[in-house]
Amino acid sequence: MSLENHKVLYFTVTAILALLVASPALQHFLVYPQTEFFTELWLLGPEQKAENYPYNITQNVNNRVYLGIGNHLGECSSYRVDVKLRNQNTPGPDSFNRTPSALPSLYSFNIVVADGQIVQVPVDFSFSYREAGSQINFDTLTINSAQININGYSTSWNSTNQEYFEKLVFELYLYNSTLGGFQYHERFVDLRLNMLP
Repeated sequence: MSLENHKVLYFTVTAILALLVASPALQHFLVYPQTEFFTELWLLGPEQKAENYPYNITQNVNNRVYLGIGNHLGECSSYRVDVKLRNQNTPGPDSFNRTPSALPSLYSFNIVVADGQIVQVPVDFSFSYREAGSQINFDTLTINSAQININGYSTSWNSTNQEYFEKLVFELYLYNSTLGGFQYHERFVDLRLNMLP
């Protein structure tokens, strides 16, 4: 073997060893394509902005919000939104344990969102209720023209916050083809309300 061949072999082996030794350090500087799959869920006020949310609710008066869903899951996805009503004494969804509220769904709707698409759905709602002393007793909740009997739901006066506290909760479910049904997608938003007597 000639001296030239030894030099080439020496430099090749040295370069390979240098790359192997330096590879852990190089990983910090190299940019690998990364894809994070997730779904966005948000709530906007009546002007489709993050402001002027309905708060002081008068019975039989229509209120509007916009529920936004952004699909970044890498494929077209089918979602279900469950609407629930809770007061200060009933549990909401648990972010820590990633579980939905145990409250029954009062209204739900399905929506299909293509990958990379953002959809904003208008949600119109109103309540009919009666004041009974320091308590509000509900009769109906109307969501997008569907009237739901919520007789038996009530809220009490909260003297600390000076309000009849209620929350309209929107929980997101994703269709799981393996299970053949919708599964809680660990996403929810809620709207704090004060029921005016």
